[in-house]
Amino acid sequence: MSDKIEKTDEEWRALLPRDAYQVLRHEGTEYAGSSPLNDEHRKGTFVCAGCGMSLFRSDMKYESGSGWPSFFTSLPGVFETSTDHKLLRPRTEYHCTRCGGHHGHIFEDGPAPTGLRFCNNGVSLKFVPDSE
Repeated sequence: MSDKIEKTDEEWRALLPRDAYQVLRHEGTEYAGSSPLNDEHRKGTFVCAGCGMSLFRSDMKYESGSGWPSFFTSLPGVFETSTDHKLLRPRTEYHCTRCGGHHGHIFEDGPAPTGLRFCNNGVSLKFVPDSE
């Protein structure tokens, strides 16, 4: 893992597209079904849209039916978690360890082998295909 990236809110706002800025820096949520990454099925790596750190490999992705890109695990050490109390029930949210960007929430309704669903906002990710 690389060193932490720290920027002012103004620097993040200038660096990121508006929708990614709202999600990554202010824990917003994109509309379900709005991410083109829902239909991404090539081999490659999903990286943080804020800092470019590798987060998920394509073989960790699955179709959850939730409307957001979903993964049953992540690469080791790439996320920090906290408890989100914004809705009626507490949820586990996760952030990039390098830049602190918000990615989504972890639910315990995923497939084997972990039983987890990393429900990720697509605007928090970029996809880098494997070179052929």
